[in-house]
Amino acid sequence: MYAMICTRTDIGYALGVVSRLLSNPERENWEGVKWILKYLKGAANICICYKGGSAALEAYIDANMAGDVDTKRSTSGYLFTFAGGAISWQSKLQKYVALSTTKPE
Repeated sequence: MYAMICTRTDIGYALGVVSRLLSNPERENWEGVKWILKYLKGAANICICYKGGSAALEAYIDANMAGDVDTKRSTSGYLFTFAGGAISWQSKLQKYVALSTTKPE
């Protein structure tokens, strides 16, 4: 979790899915955890880079519709970048089921 929160925004969604299942872990849940660890090992050189000379603040937001196959709840998130590097971000499962494609966003 620490790596995801501080430096590895690329594993946020996968780690969120796996962490929701850890209250009652099964074998396939451990396969998901191992996949994340293998990905991190293979992508060890990926880092957050800030570009000099570019002081642009940008914001991105997105959501999926009923992405959780069990509960039909949507995941939404945002990302703020400054000088090309992530400075703030969040991805979370929404509390309620969205009945329209405009509700998750």
